Amino acid sequence: MEYKELKKKSVKDLQKFLAENREKLRDLRFKVSQKQVKNIREIRVVKKTIAQILMLLNAEQKQSKFSTPQLDFRLGSRTTGQASTGSKEVKKL
Repeated sequence: MEYKELKKKSVKDLQKFLAENREKLRDLRFKVSQKQVKNIREIRVVKKTIAQILMLLNAEQKQSKFSTPQLDFRLGSRTTGQASTGSKEVKKL
């Protein structure tokens, strides 16, 4: 499946497709060890698809994480939005 098609899928569909591809990769590895598969490059294609799915899922997770407002509940921290330099300003008279 191409990357463009994967981007259109929902998160649930991606997770389902990920599980199917992991199972397929597992079966291919067993078949290669028993010399039942002639096209070994198929493993590369399945691994690439798994990586693309994981990349999309992680991007979706990060996007949803940053879209919700997060509050800072640390005690005693006050942020004014200005950086303090630690030096005092001298006023000229």
